[in-house]
Amino acid sequence: MLLENKTAVIYGGGGAIGGAMARGFAAEGARVFLAGRTPATLDTVADDIRQAGGLAETAWVDALDEDAVNGYVDTVAATAGGIDISVNLISHDALFMPLIEMPIGDFSRAMEKVARTFLLTTQAAARHMIKQGSGVILHFGGSDSTAHMPGLGTVQVGCDMVEAMRRQWACELGQHSIRVLSIRTGGIPESIGDMPQMEPIKQQMVDATLLKRAATLADVGRVAAFLASDHAASLTSTQVNISAGAMVD
Repeated sequence: MLLENKTAVIYGGGGAIGGAMARGFAAEGARVFLAGRTPATLDTVADDIRQAGGLAETAWVDALDEDAVNGYVDTVAATAGGIDISVNLISHDALFMPLIEMPIGDFSRAMEKVARTFLLTTQAAARHMIKQGSGVILHFGGSDSTAHMPGLGTVQVGCDMVEAMRRQWACELGQHSIRVLSIRTGGIPESIGDMPQMEPIKQQMVDATLLKRAATLADVGRVAAFLASDHAASLTSTQVNISAGAMVD
């Protein structure tokens, strides 16, 4: 197994993407700690993992609360003997509208949330990873330098902020053998629900790809598990493109 005896912490672990990564990590032998603010969804993912023979634990954690995050990570590290993988997948509260119309306060709050949670959760994990001399911090979303769609509001700006932090963290943590990576997609149709009005958007995601199939949640889980494993030991400070050719630089 790729992640046998590894410990993974996933903030937003009850969501579609978080759940996919959790299942992917657990399938490869990792002990998964799911953190979030919706116990029901966390329990659903944890139950799936346990039924498949994996190890999963859940906790209510506000990923914007410094004391809560640090206390949680310290507890996980003490329980499991360390932190090997940290992933933050909490909602960005994205605002879709032209920037010219964006209320300054709304924009500032959205950007503050992204900056605060990613800095906080990475700091908490990095402290433990530095002590053990290894670890992987994984982000999801990615930056798109070719973006030309108006009205995205805080969406792409927030993703670009995360990518800038990813690059800086990789520079600072590389000397401790800690890798920092991002997964970039062109959209995961499964993650946006089954509402009839969303079907055209799902089809657009597929049509935009070169392979004529969009990435699936299972793809996300498998790629994330590989990136977190020693098989990807030479990868850091980069985006991994699983957009099926929807995004080509």
